[in-house]
Amino acid sequence: MSSNLIKTFHHMAIDVSNMNKSIAFYRELFDYKLTERHEAGEVDAIPVELSFLRITDSNHHDLVLSHTPGKKYRPRNKNDNLEGPTLHHHIAWECHDRDGWLAMQERAKKMGLEFVRGPVVHSKYDSRGDGSWGENESFYVLDPDGHRLEIFCDMASIDKDGTFVSFEGKRIEEAKVDEI
Repeated sequence: MSSNLIKTFHHMAIDVSNMNKSIAFYRELFDYKLTERHEAGEVDAIPVELSFLRITDSNHHDLVLSHTPGKKYRPRNKNDNLEGPTLHHHIAWECHDRDGWLAMQERAKKMGLEFVRGPVVHSKYDSRGDGSWGENESFYVLDPDGHRLEIFCDMASIDKDGTFVSFEGKRIEEAKVDEI
C-alpha cells in the first residue's frame, strides 16, 4: 500500500565539517550543481550555513549540506558503530544503468576514494550474490566527513502480487515482499 499523503522521499540534509571541501567532493563525484549557498544567521531561525545542491536540473535541491559555525567537529571513527549517537547508515544514489555504475566506480578510484564495501551484488537469488537483500549491484565509499555513500544500479522492482522482478524483467518467484 502506498501513501496517499506522501508523494516521494525528496532530499536529505547532512552535517559537514568543511563546507567548501564537501561542496567540491559532491560536485566531483556526482556532478552536483550548487543552487544556493547561505551563511549562518541570514535568517534568524537558521543558525547554520546551508548549501543546496541539485543533481536533477529541475529540482531546487536534492542534497543539503549543513555546517554549524563554532561547532567542534570530530572525525568519525570505527567505534561510532559500537557506541555513540544514532546516525544514518548510508545515503544511496542510483545509476541509470550498469555502464554508468562502472563509470562511477572509475571516477571514485580516480578520486582515490576507499571502497569500504563492494563492488557487491546484493542478492540471495543471483549466483554472484553475497546473500544480502535488494537485488542490485553496489559499492560504498565515504565522503570527507565519513558519511557512507552507496552507488548502485539494477535494483529489482516489486510486482503487484509482491514478487520481486529483476532489472531485466525476470520474476524471482522465490522472493516476495513482506507486505503488499
